[in-house]
Amino acid sequence: MVEHGVARSELILGGQKSGKSRRAQDLAEAWLTGMPGRRAMLVATAMATDDEMRERIARHQGDRARQLPALVTLEEPLEMAACIAQHSRADTLLVVDCLTLWLTHLTWPGHHALLPPGDQAPDPALAMAALLSVMQGAPGPVVLVSNEIGLGVIPMGREVRNFVDALGQLNQRVASVCQRVTLMSAGLPLVLKGPA
Repeated sequence: MVEHGVARSELILGGQKSGKSRRAQDLAEAWLTGMPGRRAMLVATAMATDDEMRERIARHQGDRARQLPALVTLEEPLEMAACIAQHSRADTLLVVDCLTLWLTHLTWPGHHALLPPGDQAPDPALAMAALLSVMQGAPGPVVLVSNEIGLGVIPMGREVRNFVDALGQLNQRVASVCQRVTLMSAGLPLVLKGPA
């Protein structure tokens, strides 16, 4: 079902600065203006681990506050399935931005040091399975943003190649359960699956 241009679930793929986040925000705006009483929430996966990332996050927060002040932001870098399960409602659109950073947090050992003391790092395979499961049962629309990083040069280094492979597999699995999949390039959407 597509309502006011918003699918029940959508995966938005693209390269860096391809317009992925802008499309997700446009969908949130369409959802909010489609009917009174609706809500939209952004589930942000970024973690402010250095000055540049803090500045980037602050800039994105400021831009969203100016462009779409009704979009509520939640920060959840690891427990994506639990977050979607907790906040998904029939009247609430969730935007997850982005799966690339979420997978980075799950797989990069350096991020485990950022966990609260005593917290166990999630198992990536279990976390992905839980995400797919909760996506299929979410009562409200969910829009997921992810990078398409497998189109360029094969990266040097085993860890980077493993990450490119893992993200490609995650994108394929998420695409298989989403109603619509859109590839962004130069700010233009190309619908790969589902209604345009």
